[in-house]
Amino acid sequence: MDELFASIASNVGIDPELAQKAVGMILGFLQKEGPAEQIAQMMAAMPDAQALIDGAPEAGGGLLGGGVMGLGSALMGMGLGMGEISGVAKETVAFARAQAGEEAVDQVIAAIPGLGQFV
Repeated sequence: MDELFASIASNVGIDPELAQKAVGMILGFLQKEGPAEQIAQMMAAMPDAQALIDGAPEAGGGLLGGGVMGLGSALMGMGLGMGEISGVAKETVAFARAQAGEEAVDQVIAAIPGLGQFV
């Protein structure tokens, strides 16, 4: 996963530690909202994913609601702008596809309302 954080830091322009927290939040959101079978396949292909999720701030809920908008709000609360959130999301999804395969990751994205427009 370190190569993912380095890629995000380089391509998105944020600190690797912030990238790590953001990736953990995104993966936690996918784990919570996505179809169990495909999530299990994705997590098995990314062995450090669960530790990232466990160490990340909780995303979603609150006054702005859950779902994709709640995740976006939580990421903005960490100081990320919309462009940075988009960059982190795209890098994370590309990494997940490379690790777990396009089919499983695409099924996860398709199953979560509104997510496809951000990744």
